[in-house]
Amino acid sequence: MGMTDPIADMLTRIRNALRAGHDSVEVPCSRVKESLVKVLIAEGYLQEVKRVKAKDGGGELLRIHLKFDKDNRPVILGLRRVSRPGRRVYVGLAEIAPVRKGLGVNVLSTPKGIMADREAKKAKVGGELVCSVW
Repeated sequence: MGMTDPIADMLTRIRNALRAGHDSVEVPCSRVKESLVKVLIAEGYLQEVKRVKAKDGGGELLRIHLKFDKDNRPVILGLRRVSRPGRRVYVGLAEIAPVRKGLGVNVLSTPKGIMADREAKKAKVGGELVCSVW
């Protein structure tokens, strides 16, 4: 049986790896996940992402390298899935709210691709609110 929400699975794997203090985490590869991770890298929450072959020959994986500060605490303090398969959340340009008074970022899936809330406001587009990071 397939996974119902692969994005939530990826976010949970990242959250668990950060709490466990791992340097990296591997998740099954998809274009949406890769775009989401690249947005988080651009915003400074993750270090880098690489496509790797699975050891068991089951396709490609994304190896996400996590980011920690100089005291070895994770840069990501919170990571929350907003729009889920059972309840999609769409926001217009005027409805994009700041996360933690601007200290965090919302990630949106827009007609122009997956982007951070600041980029969506500059491009003057709304879309599906995928997740919030702070």
